Amino acid sequence: MAATRATQLPAAVSGERFEFDSSAGRLSVYVAGRGPPLLLVHSVNAAGSAAEVAPLHAHCRTTRSVFSIDLPGFGFSERSDRPYTPRLMTDALHAVVAQIQSRCGSGPIDALALSLSCEFLARAAAEAPASFGRLALVSPTGFRGMREWRGAPGSTRGLPWLYKLLRGPGWGSGLFRGLTRPAVIRYFLERTWGAKSIDEALWRYDLLTTRQPGAEFAPLHFLAAQLFSADIHGVYDQLKGPVWMSHGVRGDFTDYRGSKAVAARPNWQTTVYPTGALPHFELPDRFCADFDRFLGAATPA
Repeated sequence: MAATRATQLPAAVSGERFEFDSSAGRLSVYVAGRGPPLLLVHSVNAAGSAAEVAPLHAHCRTTRSVFSIDLPGFGFSERSDRPYTPRLMTDALHAVVAQIQSRCGSGPIDALALSLSCEFLARAAAEAPASFGRLALVSPTGFRGMREWRGAPGSTRGLPWLYKLLRGPGWGSGLFRGLTRPAVIRYFLERTWGAKSIDEALWRYDLLTTRQPGAEFAPLHFLAAQLFSADIHGVYDQLKGPVWMSHGVRGDFTDYRGSKAVAARPNWQTTVYPTGALPHFELPDRFCADFDRFLGAATPA
């Protein structure tokens, strides 16, 4: 199965790609550049992969050692049939941090995550604050509406009955194939962008990565809300280091009324872009300049 993936799926970004075994399964990570380490984490959806951070990977490799992970269930990482949970994704980030520190030293690592993966990154940083430096959260989940998610530690918003329905007695793969038809992937990217003009290279990669063996397993858990944390506001509360939140004003990911819960905190700052949910694709120069400033700013006393 691994050989099939390797022959059909090209690299999502530049540089060396290495794999290693972990408590979260076999993980794949791209690394490029030289300098202080930076971890980039793609979002979770039907077609997630490191391709979603490609503009940032290319920019940051000029000044940083950039590590872009394929999360469990996506890209070249293990796509076995198993429960996909916030715990699994967070453990994957802890595992890649250990790999980065073995290569670059034991100091704190700056990191950026997209959308739902912001929850995993925040949890990892809350659990191991000494391992993380500055956190950039792009279109983070958990802030829609005014409801605060303060469930029991480690609880999720998952609906087991819905997962059973989605998997069905054998129709889960067919459902996934329907959701990842070229026109449907384009439709969801247009909703992410909030516009008809999307990144065509990302669309093409999405088509390839969703055709790999086991591609349906993680997305079906995602659709059943099993990767969304029911305690995420408590997790965000624990972040003491610098946090930069950014989001757009178009598309499906524009309701950030709940961000008032963190807006007054001195370690949080927010930037709003006239874009969809992936501003680094639409305004790469502006976003990267803002990101560089955030990474280079002095740590607040």
